[in-house]
Amino acid sequence: MSGINYSEKIPNNVNLSEDRALQRALEQWQPNYLQWWGDVGPEGSQNYEVYLRTAVSVDPDGWAKFDFVRMPEYRWGIFLNPPEPGRKIHFGDHLGEDAWQEVPGEHRANLRRIIVTQGDTEPASVEQQRHLGLTAPSLYDLRNLFQVNVEEGRHLWAMVYLLHKYFGRDGREEGEALLARRSGDPDNPRILQAFNEKTPDWLSFFMFTYFTDRDGKFQLCALAESGFDPLARTTRFMLTEEAHHMFVGESGVSRVIQRTCQVMNQLKTDEPDKLRAAGVIDLPTIQRYLNFHFSVTIDLFGADESSNAATFYSSGLKGRFEEGKRNDDHRLHGMTYRVLTVQDGRLVEKEVPMLNALNEVLRDDFIKDSIAGIERWNKVIEKAGIPFRLKAPHKAFNRRIGSLAGVKVSPEGRVVSDHEWNASVENWLPTDTDRAFVASLMGRVTEPGKFANWIAPPVVGINRQPIDFQYVRFN
Repeated sequence: MSGINYSEKIPNNVNLSEDRALQRALEQWQPNYLQWWGDVGPEGSQNYEVYLRTAVSVDPDGWAKFDFVRMPEYRWGIFLNPPEPGRKIHFGDHLGEDAWQEVPGEHRANLRRIIVTQGDTEPASVEQQRHLGLTAPSLYDLRNLFQVNVEEGRHLWAMVYLLHKYFGRDGREEGEALLARRSGDPDNPRILQAFNEKTPDWLSFFMFTYFTDRDGKFQLCALAESGFDPLARTTRFMLTEEAHHMFVGESGVSRVIQRTCQVMNQLKTDEPDKLRAAGVIDLPTIQRYLNFHFSVTIDLFGADESSNAATFYSSGLKGRFEEGKRNDDHRLHGMTYRVLTVQDGRLVEKEVPMLNALNEVLRDDFIKDSIAGIERWNKVIEKAGIPFRLKAPHKAFNRRIGSLAGVKVSPEGRVVSDHEWNASVENWLPTDTDRAFVASLMGRVTEPGKFANWIAPPVVGINRQPIDFQYVRFN
């Protein structure tokens, strides 16, 4: 099960050829997928040869092969982690029972909803990033963008396989709908709002891959605990690819900060106007982008109190992050958790049943993980000797979902009036002027080893290649 068969029309390690009806259905879906990729995938990339990583097995030690591939010829396929013999459900009301190999009838609608929602995020991010290749700051970055894109495409395949194999006609219809929705389309948008936002520039892309792909990590980790074994095995392998996306984001922002700090020290100034005139992105602007992407992403975890989250957990469909490492009964009846609410114009905590607060539990795990990366960015600033620190805003800031939706809260966590919000919001969130400035820096750099002025080169290349390797060949 660990090796992947690339002789098939659809590469896979699930013995697809033994299920002729499923194979035919997926082979009918494949041309529609390629049409979608051609219509709204990376713009103008059809003839490029890109130094891409392709899965050759699902073994943890050495599952990837690097080679030049034309983008539309990338071998998207269906790869699941090997089955774990005797695997049990280890949380919820089915604790201790054998993991399900088929969909339990009573959980069918909820499982389908979970898989469709996860599946919808994958093509959405490709659509959001469609135009970024035209303004890549280097060949190294262009290659990383394309690697993220093809892997998001493969994650779509992973979810569509589950829909086709386990949900019959309903699943096939959902698979078609995943190709019909479009990010930002007013009539047929993507399911989750963060995936309808624009990703117009590379600072947005790096923030998106740092924060929003990190949401993906936490959602996939929760699904990797699922009592539905095919979903757990699928998401476990997806996590190996998701790690690269977060690396692209974290290292990308780090390199932007490094370059800004270099210019601050050269010019001996922290004045945004002077730094912008020198063609780099000032640190307060980076903080405003951080505030925006952080707040939009934490909304993806859903309402702070959710009966759906309780149902998904009790049913054994979706666990917590690192469920096996938690010291409780893994049923959670009678346990509580603190969530935020507004009382008399102040944020206060209240105790609610933990089962109903599982979105908040996952959100808090995400916030802790995100802050650790922000501290690594601060180390870059500290090393440059500059007295500025980036911070995650308060989790009540700029929220659109749950009990905090629409409550005006400063990045420090203070409830403010509409008047104060309107007077201060330009210091807290990117303005049209900020976005226009960042957009003005975006110009394509295609000479091997050269980088745009606003970003520092990476420390090492991809797969031990030199920094000036030709990661993308234009034909």
